[in-house]
Amino acid sequence: MVSQAEPTNSLTARGPSSVVSRASTSRHHRRHGRSHTGSSSYIPQNDFPIFTHTGDVEIVIKAGAKTNRYLLHRLILTNCSGFFETSTSQEWSRATELGGTGGGELARIGEESGSDVGRNDGVPKRRWRYELDRNTDDIPMLVQRSETSLSPFGANDSQPPPPVRNKPPSSNPSFFRSVANLSISSHSTPAPPQITQEDQDLLNDYDNLFRIFYNHSPLLDSIDIATAYIQCKSLLTLADLYDALAVVGPRIDHHLLQFQGRLWKQIAKYPSSYLKLGFLSQSKTIFGEALIHVVGAWPAGERHIRNQLPDQVLEIIEDKVEDLRDMVGSVEGQLFRLTLLTSRGERVNPGNAYADWLVVSLFRQWLAENTSPPPAPPQPSPRSRQSSGSHNTHHSRASSLTITQHQQPPPSTISQNQQIGRTFKLLGNASSSAYLGHEDCKRFLKLTPEHYSREGLRRFEKRMDEMKEMARRVVAPLMRCGLEGEGVAVGYLTCTRVEERDFVWL
Repeated sequence: MVSQAEPTNSLTARGPSSVVSRASTSRHHRRHGRSHTGSSSYIPQNDFPIFTHTGDVEIVIKAGAKTNRYLLHRLILTNCSGFFETSTSQEWSRATELGGTGGGELARIGEESGSDVGRNDGVPKRRWRYELDRNTDDIPMLVQRSETSLSPFGANDSQPPPPVRNKPPSSNPSFFRSVANLSISSHSTPAPPQITQEDQDLLNDYDNLFRIFYNHSPLLDSIDIATAYIQCKSLLTLADLYDALAVVGPRIDHHLLQFQGRLWKQIAKYPSSYLKLGFLSQSKTIFGEALIHVVGAWPAGERHIRNQLPDQVLEIIEDKVEDLRDMVGSVEGQLFRLTLLTSRGERVNPGNAYADWLVVSLFRQWLAENTSPPPAPPQPSPRSRQSSGSHNTHHSRASSLTITQHQQPPPSTISQNQQIGRTFKLLGNASSSAYLGHEDCKRFLKLTPEHYSREGLRRFEKRMDEMKEMARRVVAPLMRCGLEGEGVAVGYLTCTRVEERDFVWL
């Protein structure tokens, strides 16, 4: 009996000394000696999105049945967002003062672990709290709240945390029952409530916004460019709401430029939409590419641009359109003045070189037809009015209705721009058969039988090739392509030059 009691007394005597000496043991030994299985110990997170030790701005984003919580730093938020810089200023701030007892659980965890992080140094600390307000009919936006209730991060928690217990001995039957109950309860956990796609997109936008603030890559689609465009547009709209375009824009630019060829094709299909995206993201490449398409196809997309973009961008577009019209008018005048010369250096005319004059006439006729809008259809003459009163009234109404039905609006400027663009691209084509080919010349020359022969047709085509070569040199300035992508597929001109001063955000 005595020999059995001595080890027990000895073990009891060593217990307190072990507790006291725990604080003096090395940190490395403590980290590897602690067991997490079956333990109620808690290690607070101090990383994005919850900086438990250092965060001072609490943000709660609730959308539907799901809530995302963030504990971030005022310093970073104010550097990235004008909204947070203003709302956390002395004038608008609703921060809560955390006194010497604030963050008690962090101090106690620091004491338990022997670390200095989270210790109570007696210096008051301020904390801001934001919640997403979706009660109004306006756009959902973060609003600052007074921290009157217990914070989910424990900032105002004055109750001591539960005591940290070591792993129970294996002979304790209650430990096995706890593990068994835990296993049973894990199988009976109810499924999380469903969340709509709109709410999920909202949560994703805010999460990507804060990720960019902390220099993390946003979670955007890198396979489907159509989906990536929608995500980037939504994220830029949110960044514009919080005055953070200068920080978010470069990330969007970097992500979309990875699509390369697919991006250029999308810009060609939706130039006005990508013009706005390039403006918001402050992307010179996307904005410049879209601007060239918009100017070439103007006034296509004019209504969307006037409603979505500031007047500065509209003024740049109108200036570019005017410059392009002046250039086209100058080139068009030179084309109509092109002519052939005789061997004596005289301009051809019906008196000195009739066959050559026919070549010039055909070229000018083709040019006029392909650069002029189609003529309006003739108006039908009103029917003669009948002398009888009732029949005359009925006939007059019928005539007015007939005229109204046959009236058509003037030809569209959009189709005219496309037509002019295609015409000049034909003139700039290196192939001699792109327009006015062999069959066209043959058909035209047959109208004057005295000049139609095999030798006459050969000479006619040779002189026509001279006209085409001169026209190709004249339209060369319009054939420049300022696009990053291939501009052959579009019918309008893409020679607009985008300069540094056209980027209105600089």
